[in-house]
Amino acid sequence: MALRTLAIIPARYASTRFEGKPLALLGGVSIIERVYRRVQGVVEDVVVATDDERIYAAVEAFGGRVVMTSATHRCGTDRCAEALEVVGGNYDIVVNVQGDEPFIRREQIRSLVDCFADDDVAIATLARPFSVEEGIAEVENQNNVKVVRDAKGMALYFSRAAIPHIRDYHRTEWLEHHRYLKHIGIYAFRSDVLRRVTRLEGGELEGVEMLEQLRWLERGYRIAVAITHDESIGIDTPEDLARAEVLLRNNEDRL
Repeated sequence: MALRTLAIIPARYASTRFEGKPLALLGGVSIIERVYRRVQGVVEDVVVATDDERIYAAVEAFGGRVVMTSATHRCGTDRCAEALEVVGGNYDIVVNVQGDEPFIRREQIRSLVDCFADDDVAIATLARPFSVEEGIAEVENQNNVKVVRDAKGMALYFSRAAIPHIRDYHRTEWLEHHRYLKHIGIYAFRSDVLRRVTRLEGGELEGVEMLEQLRWLERGYRIAVAITHDESIGIDTPEDLARAEVLLRNNEDRL
């Protein structure tokens, strides 16, 4: 039986680096509409979860589904949990789609949902292998979160450090001897799990690494890590938007 799946796109207007980002135009279309159109048709239902009337009105204007949520949420995961309650419905899976990634691949979303064919999976996420050409500096960059998996593809640990450490080779040779995985921060949850994880207190490992997913691992939730070979292209600043315009003109936003 197919799992009923809802994609929720959290979208805030306030941003220290790019105020009003969801409504910024990319190729003449708002970022939030581009994300919505990417997700539409891949899962059963899509909804934008916002705390701003301007975003609410914009989504309604292009015919999208939207709900208002609290302005006090700490993160997109919490906003998704509230939106799930507002929307209602008997959904099995909730996909948290970042509202600032207009180039998200449809196959990436499918890969996340497919993880739940395994009854042991509570949460699913994505990772991309680092290439040898990227170099060890990209692996060691603390802004690039790394993940290691077990033999079944379940997350063992996420870290800002280069993990694993390869003892018998110089660090400049590590990429030649191991497939390092860069975490792509999109998540899908079983609906009951989403409700529970938002009520968890912060964990010790989360406090050290500042990575929310470590709170879930510490509490025993099984996180499947599907492999993608496409980079996540988020828009955090006006400069990112300018680069995205170039990608669009170069027809690099393939569906």
